[in-house]
Amino acid sequence: MTTETFLVLGASGKTGRRVAARLRLRGLAVRSASRSSETRFDWSDPAGWDAALTGVDAVYVVAPAAVGPVHKFVAHARDVGVRRLVLLSGRGADTWGDSDFGRDMRDAEDAVRGSGLEWTVLRPNNFAQNFDEELWHAPVKAGKLALPAGDIPEPFVDLEDVADVAATVLTEPGRHSGKTYELSGPRAITFAEAAELIARAAGRPVAYERISPAEYAVLLQEHGLTADDAHHVTEMFVLMERAQLAGTTNDVATVLGRQARAFEDYVLRVAASGVWSR
Repeated sequence: MTTETFLVLGASGKTGRRVAARLRLRGLAVRSASRSSETRFDWSDPAGWDAALTGVDAVYVVAPAAVGPVHKFVAHARDVGVRRLVLLSGRGADTWGDSDFGRDMRDAEDAVRGSGLEWTVLRPNNFAQNFDEELWHAPVKAGKLALPAGDIPEPFVDLEDVADVAATVLTEPGRHSGKTYELSGPRAITFAEAAELIARAAGRPVAYERISPAEYAVLLQEHGLTADDAHHVTEMFVLMERAQLAGTTNDVATVLGRQARAFEDYVLRVAASGVWSR
């Protein structure tokens, strides 16, 4: 049994809480950190980073939506004795060119790769769980999913697979050093197909409507996003229309020794929970 201590940033978020739970289940020493955790961590407050980093061997890094802080963080992590970093980024980040989308993730990748520490980068496609935990949950529940996505498919990846990969990489020092894993589901489907699968499993209609990026940006602002955040999300769909992120990969199997979970498996689990029907 390892005596290492693992720091999980964004521990109250979608990936962080899953990664932390997996590490704890293995009986490992886990320090969960976020702005609301017992170990408080705020990217805008470097003076408070010592409490999170001191005595830590490996860190799961979920970068902030800003350029710059990760460079300072990894330098400080190196100075206090951290040996290993696992960064959550986005699928095909090096193919995004000068897109406004993902500048924060590309900057974080540069920081981690230049840290002088052992590092691994995880680049997942869109999470299947976006349909029930965040972006698209409310529209799905309301029965109408309007997005600027057409016939270009997306190999949605299950967050449970992403967390399994992250926990495995964190706990296998040396084996994944210097590697970038592109994480996808086993099959690419369109958003219209995703809505149909959800509707059938949930037993209620979910209509898909394609709208323009400009219309989607307005819709997001009507639901409380700032103009900048709305533009950021919309740019993701512009990237997706290039079809560069539509192919599937084998990297989940490379790390875990099993195939990635299918989108249908995700739909069945969530539909049974009642989250789309109650």
